[in-house]
Amino acid sequence: MADKPLNAPAMFDLSGRVALVTGAGSGIGQRIALGLAQCGADVACVDRRTDGGLAETVGMIDGAGRKAIAIAADVTDRAALDEAVARTEDELGALGIAVNAAGIANANPAEEMGEDQYQALMDINMKGVFFSCQAEANAMLKHGKGSIINIASMSGVIVNRGLTQVHYNASKAGVIHMSKSMAMEWVDRGIRVNSISPGYTATPMNTRPEMVHQIREFESQTPMQRMASVNEMVGPAVFLASDASSFCTGVDLLVDGGFCCW
Repeated sequence: MADKPLNAPAMFDLSGRVALVTGAGSGIGQRIALGLAQCGADVACVDRRTDGGLAETVGMIDGAGRKAIAIAADVTDRAALDEAVARTEDELGALGIAVNAAGIANANPAEEMGEDQYQALMDINMKGVFFSCQAEANAMLKHGKGSIINIASMSGVIVNRGLTQVHYNASKAGVIHMSKSMAMEWVDRGIRVNSISPGYTATPMNTRPEMVHQIREFESQTPMQRMASVNEMVGPAVFLASDASSFCTGVDLLVDGGFCCW
């Protein structure tokens, strides 16, 4: 007998769910945190920023009628992440969704890159994602269900023309494969793990005035001839967080305007 048809809009409904988002103080993480709330989730917003971005995110979620808490934590600090997950569950309820968006980017020719620059990026982009997943999964495994979404990059799939960022590219390729590996470790224990790989996206970091010429290059290299808006990362995140993607795990979802087709 065929499965009973489900109500399609209800598949995307996150009402009653609790989410944790790292990197929630700006850019893609901030917009995804708000998007999850707009679909019904209560959200723990985690960031190491001290410029008011985290409070802004919490304020927007409050304005959307959902609960939110701000947690100042560095994703390279495993103990701080354990505390963040514990506080999330104490104040909001059982953790069921996690989006790990904390990350940094910078550039330098490979032959000139110092160890400090290389290691600082790897610590946040790779170790930080691993620690985040580990802390989140330890809670989700107790509940027997959960969805973890890691923000990678199309730079983990291709090499960006004109950008000297071997460490960044390698870190994002690592996030993609780490997500697949974790997905298979937890596939029979109720946790799904997927990644989203954005293309060039108009975040505050990528739209600084001094980057105007580089922005034109990004747009001209993208088949859709523009950069993505941070709003365009919300739909993919909600899909992977919700029951709409219940048979998806180990997926890397490219959201790149067609970039990887050329």
